[in-house]
Amino acid sequence: MSKRKKTRRDFLFGKAAEMRAAAAGAAPAGLNVPAGPDDAADESSYLVRVSRPAMACEFEVCLRAGQYVQGTEMALEALDLVEQLEAQMSVFRPASEISRINLTAAQGPVEVEPRLFALLELAMQLYRQTGGAYDITAGPLWEAWGFARRAGAIPAADRLAAARKLVGGHRVKLDPAGRTIRFLQPGVRLNMGSIGKGYAVDRGAERLLQAGVADFLFQGGNSSVRAHGGHAPPPAESPAGAAAFWIVGIRHPLHPEQRLAEVKLSDRALGTSGAQFQSFRHQGRRYGHILDPRSGWPAEGVLSATVLAPTAALADALSTAFYVLGPEAALNYCRQHADIAAVIVTPAAHGSGVEIHSAGLDEEQWRVL
Repeated sequence: MSKRKKTRRDFLFGKAAEMRAAAAGAAPAGLNVPAGPDDAADESSYLVRVSRPAMACEFEVCLRAGQYVQGTEMALEALDLVEQLEAQMSVFRPASEISRINLTAAQGPVEVEPRLFALLELAMQLYRQTGGAYDITAGPLWEAWGFARRAGAIPAADRLAAARKLVGGHRVKLDPAGRTIRFLQPGVRLNMGSIGKGYAVDRGAERLLQAGVADFLFQGGNSSVRAHGGHAPPPAESPAGAAAFWIVGIRHPLHPEQRLAEVKLSDRALGTSGAQFQSFRHQGRRYGHILDPRSGWPAEGVLSATVLAPTAALADALSTAFYVLGPEAALNYCRQHADIAAVIVTPAAHGSGVEIHSAGLDEEQWRVL
């Protein structure tokens, strides 16, 4: 009898099962998940980690080992959904729905799948709320600067001017009644890179919750995280009603191998934006890949922006917006929206260190390391 060929699903399932015997407190890259409350041998702190590449990064689901009989299979189903969403939203796939919109929406209204339409509505709402600092039509600028090819360079003035004429959420018309989108000018294009990863994490988390998984951490690329429940039950000595949580680390923007701070996360999402991994230098000056859609130039003055929000899509989008807006406007936004918190890191006013600006977090929710 011929031997059945192993599939990626078989490999991931086996790898996840192996993790049941891993050391307590094992953590995905960039995240800090603590050991169990009693000691390193506490079985409740062991993690099953299931991952796969998508959207140019690694998506990963962390579960308590042994808590769910079909936990690995449910995690794989959630990751399958991420692949489907990449096929829907990627501008690098000619057959994607976003590519179809970009190709035809300037010619007339294009009907959009319901969940994607709701995501576009959120993006347009944030465009208005941030005064254009967040804009999913900024792709032409990203291309003009060469970041789409990972070959950043200062564009010629005429090319930058031409790209700016194609950018702006006001050039997009959404019709909720017909669930359609239309571009008001030829050449306008959508790029979901600043919100799509978080949206995929949300949809994957939704799938896990529907399957009865209450304790998990779902992350995409170490920058988009959604957590539910906790990595272990609260310690026996905890106050009555104490909730379980996951601890997620915020990387130091100048020293990525170090954690700058830790945040307790449960039933909430976290998104971080920073330009240290995609940038170039010209005449001694660094230019990052996060562009200010209002000027067409790379945003400056912020090293990293981390946002806590009810959903990963919202956290992702706002972390990009806050990176562009700067600490004063970002923290003011948080004060006006009680469900949003932020940690903004900027260069120190004096010396070579950093300054940390925060809003919406109390001492019990986070700590600076």
